[in-house]
Amino acid sequence: MSSEQLTERNGVLSGFVSYPADSTTLDGFLARPSDGRPHPGVIVIQEWWGIEPHIKDLSERLARAGYVALAPDLYHGRVATEPDEARKEAMALDRDRAVAEIQRAIAYLQEREDVQPKKVGVVGFCMGGYLTWKVAEQANEAVAVIAPFYAGGFRPTAEEIRQVTAPALVVWGSQDQGIPQSQREQIVNLLRQEGKTFKTLVYNAGHAFMNDTHPTYDPVAASEAWKELLAWLKQYLG
Repeated sequence: MSSEQLTERNGVLSGFVSYPADSTTLDGFLARPSDGRPHPGVIVIQEWWGIEPHIKDLSERLARAGYVALAPDLYHGRVATEPDEARKEAMALDRDRAVAEIQRAIAYLQEREDVQPKKVGVVGFCMGGYLTWKVAEQANEAVAVIAPFYAGGFRPTAEEIRQVTAPALVVWGSQDQGIPQSQREQIVNLLRQEGKTFKTLVYNAGHAFMNDTHPTYDPVAASEAWKELLAWLKQYLG
């Protein structure tokens, strides 16, 4: 059985929700416009920290832009505050299980009366960027558009790219030491080779430049990337 406890602020209702998944219950942070009308749905996939203030803020910003945003809690209540702690959480995460939980979050959005159309967008950051790609490979009938930001560890095969049907906005920082230019070029070449609809953005910034709660934040790159994200979502989701 689903439940939600949302608080209204500045035209947005937000808070944690619970929804059924097989024999258990999953949780996520939901933000939606408070106007009572239906809006397109967007899944927001966390960085390796968990559902920290940055992910909540991004979800609420999407709600202010006219979307019902849901960030599934892949760490089940745990939030890392130190890099070593975050690294351990990310390494311990069962990626296949995480993808399955994200797919259930997509289904939950599709079941909500305040979500229209029934296809949704998926946006992810860092580890969440990687998971965005993996979800797009498996849930292509439910996903209308994706936007993976600085997806660490994503080294796809042609077959994996072939399975992605959603238009992809792919965002990187040129100073990201974990994603070298050669890796970015390989992904672009595969997207082009497989005839995918995509757009790549490379900013003069480091890893996680969108996260204004960490030293890697780059306000100029973050502002421009946010505008591009909203334009991409509007074009392919509404």
